Amino acid sequence: MTFLPKTTLGKWSIALIIAMPLFSALVGALFGSYYEDVPAGESIAADIVDRPFLAVSMLIGMASGLGSFVTGLLSIVKRGERSILVFISTVIGGLLLLFITEEIISPHD
Repeated sequence: MTFLPKTTLGKWSIALIIAMPLFSALVGALFGSYYEDVPAGESIAADIVDRPFLAVSMLIGMASGLGSFVTGLLSIVKRGERSILVFISTVIGGLLLLFITEEIISPHD
């Protein structure tokens, strides 16, 4: 068991999980400065049209979290990665996957 990853996939998992909160912070900054008065769209496509930078930043942040889960899982299972940081990033990405799945199965208004 090590702290830092040794495989390329493990390093990607760490990089992607670091990118996720950075894009979330960008979303917060964009919402507070540019899109405060613009109402949310009825769908993701409507949001991309009405608030493109906000919607795309949010989607990239979510994609980086999901990518961290996938690359972390692959590095653990296929490459035998035993890094604590990779385990943590995989768990965080897995929790994001559970959250997104729950939102798709039972959306709330």
